[in-house]
Amino acid sequence: MDVSPDEVRAQWQHARPELDTSPMEIIGPLKRLQSMLTLALEPLYEGAPVTPAELDVLIRLRHAREPVIARQLARELNQSRAAISKTLARLVERGYLSRCANPADRRAALLTLTEAGEEVVDTMFPRQLATEAGALAGLDPAARRKVTEALTLLMEAIRG
Repeated sequence: MDVSPDEVRAQWQHARPELDTSPMEIIGPLKRLQSMLTLALEPLYEGAPVTPAELDVLIRLRHAREPVIARQLARELNQSRAAISKTLARLVERGYLSRCANPADRRAALLTLTEAGEEVVDTMFPRQLATEAGALAGLDPAARRKVTEALTLLMEAIRG
């Protein structure tokens, strides 16, 4: 049963006319797009040493000039502290990150990428970029600029 976004909105308007369903015009396609991207990247992570979320953390640390604290990573990657903490623990356990005491703040450990973590990034990231490039191949440079501008506008609006 393939129902168009317009039909879904119309169903909600009929069932609950007091609801403002206009956010569905933007959020709905974003959710579908995220699902499509996840499906496109899925084969890349089959049997991979890390998950997409773990690779995001490793990528962020790949060219860090100095150690980073978890709170900073959570903020930069838009994740909760609990989620980033679990991800970091798995990466440290597998030897992709090292954690050492922060002399300035005992509550916040300093995180650095290990050689093994660097190897994972240097292997996985080019593959991810190639997959993403393939997914975006149908967009010419002008269309890419439009999409980038619209997404930037949307991120700014959501951040407030």
